[in-house]
Amino acid sequence: MSGWEAVVGIEVHVQLRTGRKLFCADRAVFGDAPNTHVCPVCLGLPGALPTLDPDAVELAVRTALALDCTVHRTSIWARKNYFYPDLPKGYQITQFERPLATAGTLAYEGSDGTAEVRIRRIHMEEDAGKSVHDRLPGATAVDLNRAGTPLVEIVTEPDLRRPADVRAFLSALKHLLEYSDVSDCSMEEGSLRADANVSVRPVGETELGTKTEIKNVNSFSGIEKALELEIERQVGLLGGGETVVSETLLWDDHRGTLRSMRSKEESHDYRYFPDPDLPPLALSDAFVERVRQSVPELPGARRTRFQVEYGLSEYDAGVLTQTRAGASYFERVAAVTGDAKQAGNWVMGPLQGLLNARGDTLDDPPVAPESLAEIIGLVRDGTISDGAARQVLGGIADGEGSPAEIVAARGLRQVRDEGALEAWVDEVIEACPDEAARVREGEERLVGFLVGQVMRRSRGKADPRRVNELLRVRLS
Repeated sequence: MSGWEAVVGIEVHVQLRTGRKLFCADRAVFGDAPNTHVCPVCLGLPGALPTLDPDAVELAVRTALALDCTVHRTSIWARKNYFYPDLPKGYQITQFERPLATAGTLAYEGSDGTAEVRIRRIHMEEDAGKSVHDRLPGATAVDLNRAGTPLVEIVTEPDLRRPADVRAFLSALKHLLEYSDVSDCSMEEGSLRADANVSVRPVGETELGTKTEIKNVNSFSGIEKALELEIERQVGLLGGGETVVSETLLWDDHRGTLRSMRSKEESHDYRYFPDPDLPPLALSDAFVERVRQSVPELPGARRTRFQVEYGLSEYDAGVLTQTRAGASYFERVAAVTGDAKQAGNWVMGPLQGLLNARGDTLDDPPVAPESLAEIIGLVRDGTISDGAARQVLGGIADGEGSPAEIVAARGLRQVRDEGALEAWVDEVIEACPDEAARVREGEERLVGFLVGQVMRRSRGKADPRRVNELLRVRLS
């Protein structure tokens, strides 16, 4: 790849979380029986007229504002004409010459640090249906449940140069869309789909090369791999004196290969013209301002605030703001405990471990933030040890009661009786004479081992801080 530079632009289709279709009242849901959410409008029957869903418009405008775009007060619906079995009308309602919004930006952490991608345009459109190739042997079936599903298409400028940066940019975009609550962004369910346009040119050249488009990629890692292969292929062709053909390529995730689908179409191939059944989409200043007020605090701003307001490291702030639900959960725990550092440690550590083990998320947490705050308080005042606290955390998730009730039921209250602690310490020193002798000779790290032995004998009830002190006194 030495001497060559890749140029990549991305087109991202995002399903808006309205629950219904863009121009009719049918439900837009994933996984239901084929062709059960259809009507004359999305089937394209003669005389059926589209009626725009205002909720979809609001979510589309929120998307544009979150990406710092200029929202145009008037945009025009267009018909994109092409024939395909899963497009019953023979055209797709979209926006072309006058889109909803233009000229935005999104920052991401790339190979060379923080970088920015320019957003060329955002427009609204309806989705097509779905061709199903594995349902009937030797035949293709058509499911029109998705036909008419509300989408925004986000088109970037060709500002990306490396496949790894494309993946990083898409991750940042998904993060922002989830925070903005405009889509669930499930690639598995088709709520987020990304196509990449890629060309290569000699380093230092300013003219763009012939581009190809990569489609049918259902993961960010797949996009990265597909781009690596295509860039290598194009460099090989041009380096050998051959030319790159403008075409659309399909990614086969199972085989890790690209194959040609068709020649790359241009805008004139679709014969765009204004939709005669839909008036221009006109937005008032008051409407746009109301939507602007609904845009939540976005990931970058929240990350910065966590560092300033809570004194968190850049890394911790980044982890705690990975999801909007997780960030809000942390803030609630921090508010109740008055200790942001401990709140962060427990949310990122024991709580996340519990969630991973159970397959849960903080969208619907099995432990309320107030309960986690109570556990942190019990550890802080010495009522229970860290180990016992983890047991309490699991007990709450299993529905055993409040932290105080679980501590009482399981007998987890920390033992601070000096006599009992001294007895356990003496027993461990007698049982581990070699380790005790090495501590006396200066091997400090073995103190932790002996503390662990005491905790085991006490079944986690001994106060570890006091045990540590007693061991050091005994072995000094």
